[in-house]
Amino acid sequence: MADQQWLWNFRMRKQTFLELCSWLAPALQRSTTRLRAPIPVDKRVAIAIWKLATPDSYRSVAHQLGMGRLTVGAVVTQVVHAINDILFQQVIRLQDVDATVAGFSVLGFPNCGGTLDATHIPIRAPECQAAHFINSTGYFSIMLQALVDHRGHFTDIYTGWSGRALDARIL
Repeated sequence: MADQQWLWNFRMRKQTFLELCSWLAPALQRSTTRLRAPIPVDKRVAIAIWKLATPDSYRSVAHQLGMGRLTVGAVVTQVVHAINDILFQQVIRLQDVDATVAGFSVLGFPNCGGTLDATHIPIRAPECQAAHFINSTGYFSIMLQALVDHRGHFTDIYTGWSGRALDARIL
């Protein structure tokens, strides 16, 4: 699959996907049993990324990949837990607060510990409770909130609120 197709389908480049697989392999690798061979790590990660990057249902993803709906649900849960357990502390972590405040002071913002903002991420209309996802501009979305330090590094990210939610409520 060409890199543009990877970017379109998985919302990341193939090299990024392969790197993600190598980081998550220790937590996702399963042993072969007498009953069946395990789902390979790259397929597990692909299932989870596909499900998380699209509004497809578990049933739809399972049908596309020729596996059970419950299997897809279990794989997505395992990959998300692996990401939280392995990558969260490596990628997103609070820095030394005093250094961050000093960094913002140099930029002309004294006593600032971070920059916080929220944005709407467009999604396809969900099958149920679609009205909860229509934002004030009239399109379907979920909210992403991010906290950034003085160097522009993310120190906290949260997503999941429906587009209808107000920024103040998310905060």
